[in-house]
Amino acid sequence: MAVSGEQEPLVGNKRVIFKDFVSGFPKESDVHVTAGTVKLKLPEGSRAVLVKNLYLSCDPFMRNLMKPLDDSSGFVTTSYTPGSPVSGFGVAKVLESGHRDFKEGDLVWGVTTWEEYSVIKAPETLIKIQHTDVPLSYYTGILGMPGLTAYAGFYEICCPKKGEYVYVSSAAGAVGQLVGQFAKLTGCYVVGSAGSKEKVDLLKNKFGFDAAFNYKEEHDLNAGLKRYFPEGIDIYFENVGGKMLDAVLLNMRVRGRIAACGMISQYNADKPEGVSNLMNIVYKSVRVEGFLVLDYLQQYSKFLDTVIPYIKEGKITYVEDIAEGLESGPAALVGLFNGRNVGKQVVTVSRE
Repeated sequence: MAVSGEQEPLVGNKRVIFKDFVSGFPKESDVHVTAGTVKLKLPEGSRAVLVKNLYLSCDPFMRNLMKPLDDSSGFVTTSYTPGSPVSGFGVAKVLESGHRDFKEGDLVWGVTTWEEYSVIKAPETLIKIQHTDVPLSYYTGILGMPGLTAYAGFYEICCPKKGEYVYVSSAAGAVGQLVGQFAKLTGCYVVGSAGSKEKVDLLKNKFGFDAAFNYKEEHDLNAGLKRYFPEGIDIYFENVGGKMLDAVLLNMRVRGRIAACGMISQYNADKPEGVSNLMNIVYKSVRVEGFLVLDYLQQYSKFLDTVIPYIKEGKITYVEDIAEGLESGPAALVGLFNGRNVGKQVVTVSRE
């Protein structure tokens, strides 16, 4: 720490910087860690919040921010700026606040920048953490954006009924592992797919899926789905898109529901892959609905009232893949897009 005259002291502030727009699969060299300094003091009259970042969330949507986005993309935020820090969801501790809703010492989650200390200029987007008797890292996952995504997509869009047949793609990820467990708690039959034997075993032995398979070993996805769902699929929680979605459409039951949460198979493609079997939506009266978690923030309290008891009673299990230190951030983020992570990918910046 260095002090210059009457100025506020400067402290070290490592940051993960976005280098430039990415085509194809991102590489670790597309983001890099730099060392800098920051004043731990807000300007006079500021309504911002100064935070110390504790945990950062690696999420598939961040890949979309690594390419130029225009108004026609429909995306709700803007691309990353080359030469600036990566941003995403995280958990942080308030060091100083110019906003009346937050005070020093508060724990919060929301969108922050990938650095040790951040100034949040729109603190009204932050959510104060009230339940601290669970791991704080859970607010990047099961009690944060992925958890609310799973809850809203499954319960509000899919409207499940006991005994229905549910399929979850990318089922070992931050959202999918929860959707499968919600489905089991509802009394549904659940099958999940993932990209490795380790993840398939996790789905069956840790999360309680009725069955699971490695999609990389299925040369004919349509036949594979028919094997697991001989009577068809009532609910598909869509995380993958492309060939997977095409095969699912052939296997949907009449009046089935598809919650389109994401399509990770398309994020690294320069040209999106087409879907051929869309007429099945018409023939079988299938409802397909895309959604953004931001549209369901008003249900966050109701979501917590449901999920926290499940956690404490051991009815829901959550697996995290934790990378230690901001220096591990680039590898953790890029690893998300080749399936390196097992469970929710989190970067620990500080444990307070």
